[in-house]
Formats: sequence, structure tokens, C-alpha cells
Amino acid sequence: MNIKFSASVLLLFFTQIFFAQNADNGAKLFKQNCAVCHASHSDQKLTGPGLKGVFDRVPKPADEWLTKWILNNEKLIKSGDAYANKIYNENNKAAMTVFEGQLSENDVKDILAFLKAPPPASKNTPVAQSDNKQTSTAETEKSKGSNYLLIFLVIFVLVVLWISLRNVRIALQNVVNVKTGKPIYEPQSIGDEIKEWLVKNNRLVFVLSLIIVFVGMKSCWDELWKVGVYYDWKTQKGYKPEQPIKFSHKIHAGDNEIACQYCHNGVEKSKHSGIPTVNICMNCHKGIQEGHNTGKAEKAKIYAAAGYDPSTGKYDESKANPIRWIKVYNLPDHVYFSHQQHVVVGKLQCEQCHGNVKEMDVIEQKNPLTMKWCINCHRETEVQMAGNPYYDRLHAYLKEKYKGKRDVKFTVEKIGGLECGKCHY
Repeated sequence: MNIKFSASVLLLFFTQIFFAQNADNGAKLFKQNCAVCHASHSDQKLTGPGLKGVFDRVPKPADEWLTKWILNNEKLIKSGDAYANKIYNENNKAAMTVFEGQLSENDVKDILAFLKAPPPASKNTPVAQSDNKQTSTAETEKSKGSNYLLIFLVIFVLVVLWISLRNVRIALQNVVNVKTGKPIYEPQSIGDEIKEWLVKNNRLVFVLSLIIVFVGMKSCWDELWKVGVYYDWKTQKGYKPEQPIKFSHKIHAGDNEIACQYCHNGVEKSKHSGIPTVNICMNCHKGIQEGHNTGKAEKAKIYAAAGYDPSTGKYDESKANPIRWIKVYNLPDHVYFSHQQHVVVGKLQCEQCHGNVKEMDVIEQKNPLTMKWCINCHRETEVQMAGNPYYDRLHAYLKEKYKGKRDVKFTVEKIGGLECGKCHY
């Protein structure tokens, strides 16, 4: 009995180690799901409020309340929770993503562990693109290596424990046999014992096999959902290629508050947002000839592209050489996406798809662009019909149809946003 109890305690101990809250995993989950809308360790308001001091602001127990809020904020608001409704109203009734079904409670605990951890050290000096990529790769490999090592150690300890308990059982059996005059017990080989146990416990083995099969199928399904809509690995989430000119969105859109539409002037009237021409760059850099971080080196590349001589202030079109920017966000040819439709009609903000570009020195693909990601957005995003001329007729019709009914939420899905032909030719 004592041996079995000790084995159970050891097994529980190692299980707890394996499933313990993991702030590193929480940091990764936060970046994937939350960083687009929230600053983790500061008061800065992005789409949503900054999360510095969030554990002191929310109702107690904070972890329990935050778990309910993150998994299904809509349910918490409808339940009449006072603080949930206060946040909802303070943020202009902008609905937060419902993560129930996407994140587990353990995932949320990891995220909360990350938020409780000290803020990451700030980086004042810009880091080269290749250094960023190498560091990210190294950290990923280190994380994978640590997980594999932990799994190996758990399996090794369990095997050693099982062999030890088997030897103790055989020794105790022989002590009893000697006292009772029975012959010494000759143990079977480990392989034969395993076969005998499998035969005797065939029902249990069948149930465990079914569980393993279904867990494996679920894991495969989850991984397939993460597959990008484009086969080129470069277009996946986290892709940030080295551009021909070290252009910092943080300096231009963040520090200097230049509107996205100034450079990407096709975003409100075209399917494509458009890549800025060198003429747009020259509007400012004809006068600004030196940068804070890169000096004159990167500005010289702009002048070479425009065929401009800063010493004489004249252009020579024969020397002009267009900048070959590398596209970061790519979609396959069979997918239709219109910036004009989403920005002007749908009234989406740039950061909802592209992340907080105002904080990026190097532009990076922040969202996966998978079919699941787009579908979830259409299922969760409420159509802004009021005061939107594009929807005047539809809005009037729906108000009359659902007159007197409450909590009618018209998402993109409700107006045909999941029809195949809307996105695929």
C-alpha cells in the first residue's frame, strides 16, 4: 500500500511539473493573441487598455475573474458583472475577441503568469534585421530543446520508478514464499509481463487506445488549422524580411505620427493598399537628409532611387532606380481581399490586421492570415451600419425586421460573410 501511495505521489509531482504555469509559453501566447490590442507591461492604450496593474484593478480573486473575461467576455458582460460592463462602456462598447475554444484555462494561466512577471528589458538601440531573426530562431530552438528535455526526464523517471517497484514486488513475493515454504518466484521477462498485463486488461487497453487515437486526431486537426493560406513559408506569421532600405515604421508612424494613408494612399480606394513611391519619400527627405539612427547612409539610397543629387538639388531621371521593396503580406491568387471594403465600408483600423505598426522598427507579419483567422474575424466582427451610407438600406430593413428584439448582433457572418464566393473567385 505504501509503495503504491508513494508511486502515486511521485506521478502526481511530475505531472504538476509538466503542466505548471509557464510564463515563457504565456509570453508566446500573448504575442499571438493579445499583443495586437494590448500593451503587456505598460499603461499605453492600443486598441484596448494597457495591462500594467491589471491585477490590482479587476475584482478579486483577480486570476479567476480575468480567466472568465479572457475566455468569454461577452458572457461575463451579459451576466451583469459590474466591472465587465464598466470596461465595455469605457472602450466604446468595442467587443473583445472570445477566446473560448481557442485558448484553454491552462493557456490563460500561462498568459497571466507572463503578465505577473517583470516587464522585459527595453531595447533603445535598433537591432539589425538578421540579428533579430537569429535571436528569434535561437530562442525558439532553446525552448523546443527545454521541452524535449523535460519530456525525456519525466519518461526516464517513470521508467526507473516502474522497474524499481517491480523489483520490490518480486523481492517481497520471495520473502513471503520462503516463509510459507513455497518455491522461489522466478520472474518473467519484462516483455512477457507486459504482454500478460495487456491480455488481462484488454478492456482498459482498448479504452486507452481510443483516447490516444482521438487525442492524436484532435492534435492533427489543430495543427491543420494553423496552416497558412499560402504555401510559401516566407508569408507566415512572424515573417519580417530585410528590406533594401532600413525604414522604421516606429519613427514615421509612431514618433512622427504620419498617417498610414499618407504613404499607403490606395488603402481607401483600391483593393491594394499600395507601396509608396519614392516621390512620397522625397516630399520629406528632400529637406531631412540625415536620420537619428542611420545617419545619411539610408537617405542616400532614397536619393539614388529618385535620381536626386542633394548637393545640387536637381533630379536626373536617367539615374533613377526604383526601390525594390519586399512584400510582407501575401495572399494566393484565388483569394479576394479588398482594403477599400474593409477600411472604408467595414471601418477597420490598420492595427486590427497588421498589429501595432507604430511600435515596429522592422515591419513584421503579426497575424497568420489563415482561413480560420479570417473566418473567426467575420464571425466576431459586428458590422458598423449606423451612419454608414453603404448599409443604409440593409440597416433600415434589419431594424424593422428585428424591431422590439434585444441583443441582436449583426456580424459579418450574418450578412453573408462566410459565403465561399465572397473571398474565392
